[in-house]
Amino acid sequence: MAWFVFWGYQLFIVLAATGYVLGATQSREYAEPEWYVDWWLTIVWLAYLAIFIGTIVKRRERHIYVANWFYLSFIVTIAMLHVVNNLSVPVSIFGSKSVSLFSGVQDAMTQWWYGHNAVGFFLTAGFLGMMYYFVPKQAERPVYSYKLSIIHFWALIFIYIWAGPHHLHYTALPDWAGTLGMVFSVVLWMPSWGGMINGLMTLSGAWDKLRTDPVIRMMVISIGFYGMSTFEGPMMSIRAVNSLSHYTDWTIGHVHSGALGWNGMITFGALYFLVPRLWNRERLYSLSMVSWHFWLATIGIILYAASMWVTGIMEGLMWREVDANGFLVNSFADTVAAKFPMYVVRGLGGLLFLTGAIIMCYNLYMTVRRSPAIAPTNSAVPAE
Repeated sequence: MAWFVFWGYQLFIVLAATGYVLGATQSREYAEPEWYVDWWLTIVWLAYLAIFIGTIVKRRERHIYVANWFYLSFIVTIAMLHVVNNLSVPVSIFGSKSVSLFSGVQDAMTQWWYGHNAVGFFLTAGFLGMMYYFVPKQAERPVYSYKLSIIHFWALIFIYIWAGPHHLHYTALPDWAGTLGMVFSVVLWMPSWGGMINGLMTLSGAWDKLRTDPVIRMMVISIGFYGMSTFEGPMMSIRAVNSLSHYTDWTIGHVHSGALGWNGMITFGALYFLVPRLWNRERLYSLSMVSWHFWLATIGIILYAASMWVTGIMEGLMWREVDANGFLVNSFADTVAAKFPMYVVRGLGGLLFLTGAIIMCYNLYMTVRRSPAIAPTNSAVPAE
C-alpha cells in the first residue's frame, strides 16, 4: 500500500500538471484538476490515511508522541478540505468536464476555506510534526514542554479552520464573515508563537551547538521564520492592513518567507538528519557545505522577502494615490515599471536559495557514495 501511495501520488502530479497545460481544470481560482483527477487523489490520500492510522493502531508504545498528532490532523483535514472544495457533477461519464456545486460568493468562501486551511494543515501542521521530531533529535534534548505542545496542537487545529474569510475583505462576502476570519486569525498568533517558543527552548542547555552544528542552525532559523510568518499573517488579516497589502507583492513576500524560510529550512534540516541514517553513514560528507547552504539560503530568503515587502507596500500606495479631482495618478503599467529594481533583488535572492539547494543535493549524494559506513556492532554473547 505504501508503494501504491508513492506511485499513485506521482501519477496524480502528472495528471494535474498535464491537465493545466491542456486546460482540463475546473476553471476556479485554484485551477483545480478535473473530477477524474480529484477522485484519483482521494483514493490515494485515503490509502495514505489507512497506512498512518494502521501503523498507530499496531504500535507497541502506549504513548503517542505529539509529532504524530500533527501529522494525523494534517492528513485528515486535507482529505476533508479536498473533498468539500471539489464537490462537482461530471457533465459526462466519458468526458473530463464537470460543474461545481458552488457558485458566486459561496464558491469564493469555499475556495478560501480550502485555500487557507490547505496552507494551515499541509504547510503548518505537517511541518510542525517535523519540527517536534527532528529538532529534539538533532539537538539531543527532549522537547522543552510537552504540555505546551499539546496546547499548541489543540489551539491550532480549532482556530485555524476559521481563518479563511480574511482573504475576502472588501468583496461580496458579508462583513460579519470577514470579521470572524480576522478575529480568529489574530487569535491564532498566540498558539503559533507558543509552538515557536517550544521549538526554540528545546535548545535550552544546548545553545553551544549553534556554533558547531550548521544543521541545528538551519532548524533554528526555520523556527524563527515560522514565528515571523505567524505574526505577519494575523497582522495582514486586519481589515485596515489588508486594504493596503492584499493583491500586492507584500502577500508574495509573506508567503515565501514562510514557504522558503519555515517549510524549506526545516525540510533541509530533516534531510541532513535523515540521509546519513537511512544509508547507514557515520556522518554527512561535508559540514562546510551545510554552512554554505545555510548562509546562501538565509541571505536569499531575506533578499527575496524584503524586496517583496518593499515593492508590495509601494504598489499598494501607488494604487490608492489620487489627484485633487479624485482620479487615480498611476496606471497599472506605472506600478509594474516601478517594481523593476526590487524584482532584480528578488531574482538574486531566489538564485542564492536555489544555489544552496543544489549544494545540498551534491552533499547528500556524496554522503551516500563516499561517507564511511557505520561499522557493524558485534552482537555475539560472550562466553561465561
